[in-house]
Amino acid sequence: MSWGSAEAGALDAVPSGRQHDLRRLTSAWLLSKRSAHTQRGYHRDLGDWLAWCAERDLDPLGARMSDVDAWITQQRRSGGRNGRPAAESSIARRVSTVSSWYAYLVRNTADDPRPLMTRNPARTDARPRVDPDFSPTVGLDRSEVDRLQDQADADGVVSSALIRLLVVNGLRVGSALAAQIEDLGHDRGHRVLTVVVKRGNRRRVAIPPLVGAAIDAMLDARGNPAEGPLFVTPSGRPLYQLYVYRLIRRLARRAGIAAAERISPHSLRHTAITELLNASGGDLRRAQDFAHHADPRTTRRYDRARDSLDQHGAYLLASRFGRP
Repeated sequence: MSWGSAEAGALDAVPSGRQHDLRRLTSAWLLSKRSAHTQRGYHRDLGDWLAWCAERDLDPLGARMSDVDAWITQQRRSGGRNGRPAAESSIARRVSTVSSWYAYLVRNTADDPRPLMTRNPARTDARPRVDPDFSPTVGLDRSEVDRLQDQADADGVVSSALIRLLVVNGLRVGSALAAQIEDLGHDRGHRVLTVVVKRGNRRRVAIPPLVGAAIDAMLDARGNPAEGPLFVTPSGRPLYQLYVYRLIRRLARRAGIAAAERISPHSLRHTAITELLNASGGDLRRAQDFAHHADPRTTRRYDRARDSLDQHGAYLLASRFGRP
């Protein structure tokens, strides 16, 4: 992964005798993240920090905790899109990334005659504390999903198959786009697709007939190739994430969805997990397995019905302990 001019400028501020080790260890740190999607995210977040350092002629190896605190303050003022304040969750993620980078440098050079870093300036109490039960992602209701799918069907076989897979199977967009034709198969009477989830793990997901028919129509239009990317552009290139972002927002606008400009591929995953929790009566374990979440607390963020007074525990206990 290459750096932009501002980020490269921050690395150039490092004394020349140390640049080689810093670049080598930075590359190793990125490659230690198994998911290509995670690597890109870490690369982008570290780049934000290095660009901030470059603007101030600050050697990132000489940064203090107060510098990271100043970066956090700047993000709260104009660190988001179009110069708007950045979300607290975005700031927390960026600081976490930078902290991981510094920790890697400390651990790998601690025994060197001249360590690159001896302390982690991003271990600051100023890092935002994000509510683990809150998700800022915009979801869709059933009517909006139906209208979005209608527009996808009208748009073409690729849009139809992709949107159905994202909505019904709740896949991360990276997992869907990495899928290969040869990953399709059968298992004990089920149509399945093997996908790569977080941490590089592979999982088989069931493909319902509704989704399978859309995938078959898409592959039939391509002459039923035996191998290669499952999803490709009209020109034959593998679909990429920016393409899907633009596609979903274009379809959402056509469907008359009010929040069309805030919808993302994750909105469809968010909708799928939320609807499954509602349909299953809040079956957290089933939803966790469906979403491939390692931690059930992550799944719980999607349970919009958990605060409903209709299900309040006091009613159950009143039936056991209360007297007329």
